[in-house]
Amino acid sequence: MLIYLLVILGFVLLIYGGNVLVDGAVAVAKHLKVSPLLIGLTLVGFGTSVPELITSLFAAGMHAEGIAVGNVVGSNIVNILLVLGTAAAIQEIVVHLESFKRDASFLILSTVILGIALLIGRINAFMGLIMCGVLVFYTIYAYRMDVEQEKRNQPAPAPTAPHRTRHHIFYSKELWKSVGKTVLGILMTIAGARVLVENAVVLAERWGVSETVIGLTIVALGTSVPELMTSIIASLKHHGSLAFGNIVGSNIYNALFILGFTALFMPVEVPRYIFFDVLIMMGVTGLLLYFGRNGKISRREGRIFIGLYGAYLVYLAIGTLF
Repeated sequence: MLIYLLVILGFVLLIYGGNVLVDGAVAVAKHLKVSPLLIGLTLVGFGTSVPELITSLFAAGMHAEGIAVGNVVGSNIVNILLVLGTAAAIQEIVVHLESFKRDASFLILSTVILGIALLIGRINAFMGLIMCGVLVFYTIYAYRMDVEQEKRNQPAPAPTAPHRTRHHIFYSKELWKSVGKTVLGILMTIAGARVLVENAVVLAERWGVSETVIGLTIVALGTSVPELMTSIIASLKHHGSLAFGNIVGSNIYNALFILGFTALFMPVEVPRYIFFDVLIMMGVTGLLLYFGRNGKISRREGRIFIGLYGAYLVYLAIGTLF
């Protein structure tokens, strides 16, 4: 009975934490006078990538490079096909076209850098430093560009309105309350994901489900559950740009930071059997950019993503059986 209660607790933490995270992230964006898309790309994107980071660090430390690399490649595929697909199927996602072009460029760059590093077969400390450096540059660049865009989009203030500089904004008590709320939401979704996955695996084993099926479903999806819940809740609350930013940000962090940061401490050997999945990841990323070329992901395109994820699971199952 306890294990069933823990599974339910995991779902409750995910749903409530996702609500807190989305509300906090939107409030942070308003206080900083930046778009929810940027907050999704940075604060939310990084926060929901923490499970992947922890998983890859532990896996590399245990010389289980297949898990470390497969975690990143698989998460990026899941994020686009299942997570973003589900969010778009619920509510069409509309993103400012100029922001989409900016972030799409870095998504392409990060995916190409990751693809080259993986195809070389080994990620060393020097390559890890380059990957982390590109991520830092992107974060600073995205923030500056977003601030300028928000200034252009806002009407001129009334002459009597008090002038409040961005420097003073950072001392706002309301801002730090919103940041705290966002961090709390991130921690709750991560804790919920861990409780749900660990106990769901135990349940699956009790029910006699094979280890292969467990790996292809519960464990493979586990580290992407925070992104899934955050994006679904953001979509339901009509914050589609936050859902989109969450996925793009998570994939950029996954591609550049997770393996890059891991490689700073220990070289990451890439198993050869993962190469075809790397090509799938690059193809899926290209499809996302094609669908979003007009600044939106329609509900129909969301359903296509979900269908493709189902096909990918079938491919994995066939590959495992034969």
